[in-house]
Amino acid sequence: MATQQDTAAKPSLRIAAMASAGAAIEWYDFFIYGTAAALVFPKLFFPADLPPFIAQIAAFSTFAVGFLARPLGGMVFGHFGDLYGRKRALVAAMFIMGLATTLIGLLPSYASWGVAAPLLLVALRFVQGLAVGGQWGGAALMAIENAPAHRQGFYSSFVQVGVPLGVVLANTVFLIASTLIDPASFASWGWRIGFLLSISLIFVGIAMHHTVAEPEEVVSREDSPVSPLWTVLREHGLTVLIAGGAFIANNVCFYIAITYAVAYGTATVGVSRETMLLAVMVGSLVMMPALIACGALSDRFGRKGIFVCGALLSGIWAFAVFPLIESGSPLGIVAAITVALIFVSMMYGPQAALFAELFPKEVRYSGASLGYQIGTVAGGGFAPIIATALLAHYGTSMPISIYLAATCAISLVCVLMLGRKRHA
Repeated sequence: MATQQDTAAKPSLRIAAMASAGAAIEWYDFFIYGTAAALVFPKLFFPADLPPFIAQIAAFSTFAVGFLARPLGGMVFGHFGDLYGRKRALVAAMFIMGLATTLIGLLPSYASWGVAAPLLLVALRFVQGLAVGGQWGGAALMAIENAPAHRQGFYSSFVQVGVPLGVVLANTVFLIASTLIDPASFASWGWRIGFLLSISLIFVGIAMHHTVAEPEEVVSREDSPVSPLWTVLREHGLTVLIAGGAFIANNVCFYIAITYAVAYGTATVGVSRETMLLAVMVGSLVMMPALIACGALSDRFGRKGIFVCGALLSGIWAFAVFPLIESGSPLGIVAAITVALIFVSMMYGPQAALFAELFPKEVRYSGASLGYQIGTVAGGGFAPIIATALLAHYGTSMPISIYLAATCAISLVCVLMLGRKRHA
């Protein structure tokens, strides 16, 4: 006979799986841009006579625009998610992301439209950032607030799995398209296929709207005279900033591994594009069960302990990543990316539950989203640009490794400053 706990777990798992699916496609939209920025956009959306280094910096700069928009998205969607419910805000974010990514796939090149092409690219990337800034908080809280209290780390980790799953989907589409389509056609129109497929996110949003209910304890506060965003900034502002600091290393290490490493391996070391993308895919596939395991372990041993171990190991491994890529060995490159992502999982797996526990329910969407997105701006948004500039200035990858280790030290200090569980 099924116990009451087992019965309660079934809808929780279904909701977590649905939130994970939506997160995966939304992150797919966000990450396929990063892959295109590393491999296609430098030649497509900028003048042909730009030096390769300048074109790469320009392409990564448009990538960073999405990160600048994410805190604003976290504030806007967090505000409405706390007032009107998690589901409404999450579904709206899905619709906006699906539309923006589809439109990127329809953009003409610089050769056709001149400066208007990169300007429109930047505008749509900004909209992507707004959408993903609101998506994470809604998906994570849908999973957490529908989960049994003693298993919130486990259930919320399914939403975190959406990140590597989105990476795998994005790179799979690029690999298949670049394999089946000749290079000239791929540069002209083949890359657009992955962006146009994102229209599917709109249908996932429709399905979630009709099949998933709001968490029972979340009550609409439409008539509340006080803005949740203002409340969280006034009463929990320091916690938001420290949470953002704790999330910096996660972002820097992750985006260096999945975005900059691809550009570094192909352009600097001379490794084939297929080898680099395959390494990212293998690492992302291994990251999925690692995230779930780390989320589950955090339910048993505490969020902060697992997180601290991840920050320490990531800082140490930073000095092994680039020598392994520079070896040119496919096995070494796969090991470099995979181990890096396993250590990132130790931070990211417990992170959703850790952040949710820092804020009361009435401002949780705003607080958790804002802390998360501040970390992404300070961390991942500029990581590929900083790494590219460090390599150009010093001519070696060692300063990049030092940069990674320094961000791990910052996050280690910040997570130790976060208080114990405050809000169930």
